[in-house]
Amino acid sequence: MDGADTSRWKVEDGNLPSPGNGPELINDSKFEDFKLHVEFNCAANSNSGIYLRGRYEVQIETDSIEEPPSHHMGGVYGFLAASPELSSKPGEWQSLDITLIGRWITVVQNGQTIIDNKEIPGITSGALDSHEELPGPIYLQGSEKGHVAYRSIVITPAEK
Repeated sequence: MDGADTSRWKVEDGNLPSPGNGPELINDSKFEDFKLHVEFNCAANSNSGIYLRGRYEVQIETDSIEEPPSHHMGGVYGFLAASPELSSKPGEWQSLDITLIGRWITVVQNGQTIIDNKEIPGITSGALDSHEELPGPIYLQGSEKGHVAYRSIVITPAEK
């Protein structure tokens, strides 16, 4: 960050850094079942996440060591913990590959499966709505502290 206005999302050097204590970034498209690939670089003491269909948050963070395991890197906030829980690696580029079919999720962090086809029992507290049967957007959380840079965000349909 260059000290300029950090309260909004903007592309910097081909990356998309979260603003930190700013707005969420919500896309206009709606998705049903999908595979999502995203690369991210999470600064120390930072917190963000990816909301799937605007309802289920996969955590991207380096600041929740004192919180429940489902709040840690790669977990589905409030419901599913990563197992094994891999290092948060502040300042390093990492990847998540997420498959969501209905309410069943698989999360792969840096090539290693950390959530293997588990059912998400409900919506995350920051969900846009509770209409789990409907398609929804992908959104990146910008309202938490610190900065997480995103790049190479690719979404493709998933087969049931």
